[in-house]
Amino acid sequence: MTIRVVQWATGGVGRAAIECVLQHPDLELVGCWVHSADKSGRDVGELLGREPLGVTATDDAEAILALDADCVVYAPLMPNADEVAALLASGKNVVTPTGWVYPDPARSAALIEACTTGAATLHGTGIHPGGITERLPLLISGWVAGARFVRAEEFSDIRTYGAPDVVRDIMGFGLTPEQAMASPMASLLGAGFKQSLRMIIDAMGFGTDARTSTTEEVAVATAPIDSPIGTIEPGQVAARRYRWEATVDGEPVVSARVNWLMGEEGFDPDWTLGAEGERFEVEVVGDPTVTAVIKGLQPESIAAGLERNPGVVSTANHCVNAIPAVVAAEPGIRTYLDLPFFTGKAAPDLR
Repeated sequence: MTIRVVQWATGGVGRAAIECVLQHPDLELVGCWVHSADKSGRDVGELLGREPLGVTATDDAEAILALDADCVVYAPLMPNADEVAALLASGKNVVTPTGWVYPDPARSAALIEACTTGAATLHGTGIHPGGITERLPLLISGWVAGARFVRAEEFSDIRTYGAPDVVRDIMGFGLTPEQAMASPMASLLGAGFKQSLRMIIDAMGFGTDARTSTTEEVAVATAPIDSPIGTIEPGQVAARRYRWEATVDGEPVVSARVNWLMGEEGFDPDWTLGAEGERFEVEVVGDPTVTAVIKGLQPESIAAGLERNPGVVSTANHCVNAIPAVVAAEPGIRTYLDLPFFTGKAAPDLR
């Protein structure tokens, strides 16, 4: 039976999610919520720059709530728990890259109640957090005995991220170090990454008394750096590092790390992406120690990334490919620990 899908928001992730839905043999796009009035009333295909799809975008949330649909891919820039609760209570399952990867049940009562009301399921996913940080380490840990430390780390040239307002105003690039350190980025990211740490701790049995900490660092430009948000002048923030770490009895056991740089040179301190360039790394230390390097989630060039960033596309794909498993799951908040193994699907011409 075809699963009827609604796309909520059509930013980079939202557009990519629609493309994935259109290629998935078990899914059908039946609705689309948009933030701006100028998109409302237009065919979704037009918004994507392709042929009409016969689905009209709307900025009317009530129309989406009333729509006969099985699942919503919820992908706004910032999540709204009340919106998610309303979707769930209306009987629609929700898959989202905006949070709830491994939420604390004690702080999720309203969402759990909404799941019960609508007999619906909420699943948080994505890449980092939302996959690289939990799903892959847990898979790799199956090859390791006596695990002592788990690390998931991103190394990215942030010039390829085509959201200048986010890069400047939220991530804090091009600001003074004081302004950047006062930005909400660490707390926004930390909400997700701390959930990732807890999932690893619980699933691998690292103990019940783990303590978590956050480390945030900036590097400034030493010479002008051309970037998609304009020239970053000397003394302005041109690179950022974050680390979330869990310890047991003072020993680090799980760490999630982010390294964002505007290029490869001209920083103080003198940071680089390293000889292997842009990548994700996953490491489980034990017997034996296993390390995986993941390529392909960052674009081949700045221009290519601004046109279509594969990390954004993969985030959307991870949401969409989870939909059949989420729709089949029991109502409630369901994580990777609850869902069966799921995969992507073959290209339409190869099926």
